[in-house]
Amino acid sequence: MSRELAPGTTGVLVLADGTVLQGLGVGAVGEAVGEVCFNTAMTGYQEILTDPSYMAQIVAFTFPHIGNVGVNTEDVEQMSGAAETSARGAIFRDLPTDPANWRAESTLASWMTRRGVVGLSGVDTRALTRKIRENGMPHAVIAHSPDGVFDLDALAAKARAWAGLEGLDLAKDASCLQPFVYDEGLWEWGEGYAKPGAVKYEVVVLDYGVKRNILRALTSVGARVTVVPASTTAEEILARNPDGVLLSNGPGDPAATGLYAVPEIQKLVESGTPVFGICLGHQMLSLALGAKTRKMDQGHHGANHPVKDLTTGKVEIVSMNHGFTVDRDSLPEPVTETHVSLFDGTNAGIALKGRPVFSVQHHPEASPGPTDSLYIFERFAQHMDARKAG
Repeated sequence: MSRELAPGTTGVLVLADGTVLQGLGVGAVGEAVGEVCFNTAMTGYQEILTDPSYMAQIVAFTFPHIGNVGVNTEDVEQMSGAAETSARGAIFRDLPTDPANWRAESTLASWMTRRGVVGLSGVDTRALTRKIRENGMPHAVIAHSPDGVFDLDALAAKARAWAGLEGLDLAKDASCLQPFVYDEGLWEWGEGYAKPGAVKYEVVVLDYGVKRNILRALTSVGARVTVVPASTTAEEILARNPDGVLLSNGPGDPAATGLYAVPEIQKLVESGTPVFGICLGHQMLSLALGAKTRKMDQGHHGANHPVKDLTTGKVEIVSMNHGFTVDRDSLPEPVTETHVSLFDGTNAGIALKGRPVFSVQHHPEASPGPTDSLYIFERFAQHMDARKAG
């Protein structure tokens, strides 16, 4: 981690403390500032780089072989498709490989170029991961210049000047601009994405940066899904007579987004309508019920995280992506903890006693990751069934 650049260097990562990592630039030419996190998933790099929850972050992949399956138009997770509302940069141990997969439509590097994502390869990602584990997620600038010319001091100053994610509401930028109906189901081998079946439920999704696979999982349990902007009021949502409301994942500080979202979530809870939160939605539901959130040192980012469902005693391997967490010690009565991370004991799920209101910190829709937690969408459907039965 030296400030001396080796001959042939075309990419750098400059941390706010002045540390410089060098290698070969990949993807878009230019620079991007953000928070550096590491992701331990072995697959699913396209879904990771298009997840709005990574907005204003630079993702370091711990798995060395990235690019093997290429990219395609089907595996984009965000609704908008814009790099500004997802990961700003990517760091690889090795140069992305050429694809060898029947679904590939492009190489990862060329896709990153078109998309505007700055990449860096040839980095000791183990050393970077260790630095993050010891010191927390640093602010940094990732830069790609084919001529190898970088003003390292200016890049370090830019990294130091960046305010970071605390206090930052990013959901308003990641959200849709107007309501729309989503009607695609989960992907099936040899069949592609399923067509929706008979409609059993009307579900409204508050879009704080929703992933497509959350919407697919909802349609697959019989929901007609209407997605609405993050700023939509409870009155506007309830006027649609939903059987349930989902609070989606998304980027940024939940306390900042909660300034306008929490009062509306509280009204939804009081209405008696089933409410289900995922990731950022889980954190803001917790705030609405009286708990607190806090910034994590290194966060949880990967598709191999063990979580225990305390209601059943079962352990699931899940996908996680969050840099904030619900302070489990702040959970008030009558809120109960339903899931817990077996990595560090942090909260991973809550439920409101006697009410059809619950949420999870992890991503039950996966994409990427295992599908151990898809049952949670069935649990949401059961709450809606009970409400409809009256």
